[in-house]
Amino acid sequence: MFVRHDGVMDSGSVAFLRELLADSGWIERTREFGMALRATRSPGGLLLVGTPLEEPWHLTAHLADEARLAGLPQLTPTLVRWAPPPGAPPHLRVGLERLEEAGRGETLLVVAETGAPVPLLERVDDARRTGATILALEGGDAELAGLAHDAIAVPLDAPLSFDGAQHLVSAAAGEVPRRPTLRDRLARLLERVSGPQVTD
Repeated sequence: MFVRHDGVMDSGSVAFLRELLADSGWIERTREFGMALRATRSPGGLLLVGTPLEEPWHLTAHLADEARLAGLPQLTPTLVRWAPPPGAPPHLRVGLERLEEAGRGETLLVVAETGAPVPLLERVDDARRTGATILALEGGDAELAGLAHDAIAVPLDAPLSFDGAQHLVSAAAGEVPRRPTLRDRLARLLERVSGPQVTD
């Protein structure tokens, strides 16, 4: 959905997707999820892992771009791989053993469009027990969602594709939250002062 043939969604397409989904609740939800990703304390502490057949390459790349452009080093992701080749560069040969080291202040994002296998669920559970924050972007995996502190499910009948959801999440993670304007603050003050309106 709105993705070029090389798998890349440009900023204009993301904006268009947001416009299409403006009244669906998806924009607010992905923004909340993006903020949760930003809560990671230090660079390298945001761990991304997928399934043995689907590693989250695109989301990792997009988050790295957002971290650089937004000046948010804690958003720089670490791709955790199931079987990294020995000759790969250091940042591409981080294996599942990294999940055993996950702890407080770190975030584990599990990206699984299809069901997460049992070995992954076991490692996620271990990381949660040692204090890592568990987030999941999944296609309707109840077991994975149950282990996560926060999860976004993208079922087959969702108004956007799984890839589109990843782009919304990465874009939201790099956004600087808008500061409330004077008009916003006055509106909230008036709501508090006037209270709910009762009509006959």
